[in-house]
Amino acid sequence: MDGRQCPGQTVPVDTRGTPTTVPAACCPPAALAAGLSGQQAADLARRLKALADPARLRLLSLIAGSPAGEACVCDLTDPLGLTQPTVSHHLKVLVDAGFLARDKRGVWAWFSIVPGAMETVAALLPGAVPARA
Repeated sequence: MDGRQCPGQTVPVDTRGTPTTVPAACCPPAALAAGLSGQQAADLARRLKALADPARLRLLSLIAGSPAGEACVCDLTDPLGLTQPTVSHHLKVLVDAGFLARDKRGVWAWFSIVPGAMETVAALLPGAVPARA
């Protein structure tokens, strides 16, 4: 440490840990960005947690890649090798997180990507996902 800490605090200032009182003039106020609010962080964590499962990522890619832009739960079990109740659970998590929309048609549910949902997450990772033309 170089000894520059907040004013009037007793802190270690060298590698031996010798404490000293730091004068008020040594450090300017920190210029920190606002960052996420507590609620924003909780919402983002919930959404990212929904994505933190390989089966859910595969479901998103299957639905996004389907020719009609949607898929029936009945068509998603075989590609994942999971039972229909398990696939339905994963789909519900993605719906609750705001990534998928659900449309009930007869006895089956159809799912589609919510417009802008993936871009919202991609915006948190600048440069990670190229912008669409």
